[in-house]
Amino acid sequence: MTTNDAKPMTRQISVKTEKLTRRFGKFTAVDRVSIEVYQGEIFGFLGANGAGKTTMIRMLCGLLAPSEGSGSVAGYDIYRQSEAIKRRIGYMSQKFSLYDDLTISENIEFYGGVYGLSRALIRERKEALIRQVGLEAFADKLTRELPLGFKQRLALGCALLHDPPIIFLDEPTSGVDPEARRSFWDLIYQTVALGKTVFVTTHFMDEAEYCHRVSIMREGKLIALDTPAKLKQHYGKSNMQDVFVALVKE
Repeated sequence: MTTNDAKPMTRQISVKTEKLTRRFGKFTAVDRVSIEVYQGEIFGFLGANGAGKTTMIRMLCGLLAPSEGSGSVAGYDIYRQSEAIKRRIGYMSQKFSLYDDLTISENIEFYGGVYGLSRALIRERKEALIRQVGLEAFADKLTRELPLGFKQRLALGCALLHDPPIIFLDEPTSGVDPEARRSFWDLIYQTVALGKTVFVTTHFMDEAEYCHRVSIMREGKLIALDTPAKLKQHYGKSNMQDVFVALVKE
């Protein structure tokens, strides 16, 4: 696995927000966050649990209305065109939305129907996705019998089934062992190599090293945004864990 710290300069903007905010009563979960994410980029949203990462993802996916600010995903307004956004993104939540009593093949077929794909296209893409995520030997196995790392791969495959240009992964590697995490990031790199944008939230600071750029949130606010190399250079640290500690102390 390699990393790429070069910021894309001429690519199309996939995700853009301006002072995006979400309040729950008097509590501000996301506080005036402005970002731009480029086509073909792995963009990391880092922060401790409760920092506002998942709330941000849900607003961008059209699942939660913002309180104020503006934003667009794949060129569509997050206020007025949430249904168009949902058709053009893949979303993998913290808790994989898989059916344990279905096989791998049946889960993919079910999601193909949800996305409105024809039976012929589902069959074609199912075989390709099962190969892509390395589950050929388990296609007829019940999902409940799979190790967590394999369920993770299947969830990613289901999110990619309708060939969306933008993929949102909300803490996708929580609870899996280090080997499974590395394997999953290899799949993310394969996905980006196809020209897709991957937006990933994580509280594992070492995973920031795998992103083209990372943003760091604390208590709903964006406190840093740059390439991992530049953030390490700016704070005089050798790894992103130490950068995060330095930012929190600030």
